[in-house]
Amino acid sequence: MKRKYRIFSIIAIVVIGIFAAVIGIKSQIDKSIKQLAEVTISDVDLKQLRDGSYTGSYKTDLVSAEVKVTVNNHKIAEIELLEHKHGKGAPAEIIPDKVVEAQTLDVDTVSGATYSSKVILKAIENALNSAKQ
Repeated sequence: MKRKYRIFSIIAIVVIGIFAAVIGIKSQIDKSIKQLAEVTISDVDLKQLRDGSYTGSYKTDLVSAEVKVTVNNHKIAEIELLEHKHGKGAPAEIIPDKVVEAQTLDVDTVSGATYSSKVILKAIENALNSAKQ
């Protein structure tokens, strides 16, 4: 009888521990998703940018990106995506090309990869802000 009680106690403790871990992880994910939803992207006045190459990054618990932006003659000449850690956000890796083509950060996010799109755009914004005169 003691052995059955001990086994039951161990199983109960393990189940409670797993349940607590799942609740903690879910809470952290919910917090990260809320943070990503609140990311705002501000356009940058290209007339204020110096020529050169600038790096920028943005990181959250779920998604991060690092970019290298090349500015030439007050235009975004090239954006290289140096790093992109994502879940299912790989389709957002077209965002740098969209920004170069449009010459603005005001581009549509990629459906199904909205959070990755926003993180990449924020990394580009951060790089461009370091290029201001």
